Amino acid sequence: MALVTTAEVCDAHSQLIGSGDLRVLEPAFQIYGRRQVFSGQIVTLKVFEDNVLVRGFLEEKGNGRVLVVDGGGSKRCAILGGNPVVQAQNNGWAGIVVNGCIRDVDEINGCDIGVRALASHPMKANKKGIGEKQVPITIAGTRICDGEWLYADTDGILISRTELSV
Repeated sequence: MALVTTAEVCDAHSQLIGSGDLRVLEPAFQIYGRRQVFSGQIVTLKVFEDNVLVRGFLEEKGNGRVLVVDGGGSKRCAILGGNPVVQAQNNGWAGIVVNGCIRDVDEINGCDIGVRALASHPMKANKKGIGEKQVPITIAGTRICDGEWLYADTDGILISRTELSV
């Protein structure tokens, strides 16, 4: 999405918004990481106060993808911390969106990756390995499916059924 803003994408693709093929997430996310603008194909994950599966995905090669984690909106602990974000950066992930909390904000803000989360929290998550991989999730008022495309900048986050040519 080089130099094209999410606002410009919305303006240019009003018909896709009308059909539901392009959706806008409700503005609930804080911006972290050095990469404020990022995009990529989505990998979905559903967990609750557990980060084992999150870490597992980020240990894989990202190939420019974006991990979208439905953490149930919990603000009782962080399901993403600095070490996994460093791994994600080194493994080629474009970004991570967390419907929940993160920690190690200073470390994350030093990484060349885009991160969005509801808030920061100092407490770490459980380590039980419970969750669902690559399933449809609903966060910020929007249903998101594995394999869709995410576009994020400082104005907001867009979800598209297909890769957009902008």
